[in-house]
Amino acid sequence: MLSAFLHGFILASALIIPIGPQNLFIFNQGASQSSFTKSLPAVLTAAVADTILIIVAGLGLSILVFTIPLLQPLLYLIGVLFLFFIGWSIWKHDEKLVQKKKKPLTAKKQIVIALSISVLNPHAVLDTVAVIGTNASHYSIGVERLSFVTACILVSWMAFTLLAYLGSHLKQMDTHGKYMKWIHKASAVSIWLLALYFGIQALKNML
Repeated sequence: MLSAFLHGFILASALIIPIGPQNLFIFNQGASQSSFTKSLPAVLTAAVADTILIIVAGLGLSILVFTIPLLQPLLYLIGVLFLFFIGWSIWKHDEKLVQKKKKPLTAKKQIVIALSISVLNPHAVLDTVAVIGTNASHYSIGVERLSFVTACILVSWMAFTLLAYLGSHLKQMDTHGKYMKWIHKASAVSIWLLALYFGIQALKNML
């Protein structure tokens, strides 16, 4: 049981460390909101969405993604369009923040965007779910698989909470918004590069 838990914890940590749309959005919300607690709608939504994806993977349902030939490229294409839109939104949001005309996202908007990023993110749906699902299949359904899945879920909740907290802490240090301006720009560019990568993957799958 302990080995399964450690396996899940280490695997989930490795999957969540790379910078992706979810991580960038959660960090930005921590830095954009007036306090850490006001970024919790984004944190909780992303964590719950990840929890559902991990449970789906743990149950072995993620194998459906690979049994339908056109589903993978379709998910990639949807993800590409969505990521380009998110990158543009972050870029424009930063400009409005600089002009002092833009207020932080409301709780409702945080929930909608966090949910969209989680569900329409090809990395989460294809890579994370597939990897976790494959590794979970090494354990028979019971205590060991439950321990593995629980560890993966725990990592997601810890990571998103920590990212929002770090963003909030940075805002307290960056009173003039100098660093946040560059972080927003870098976030937008990173998401666009990720969208480009997924676009290339979609073309490869269709050829």
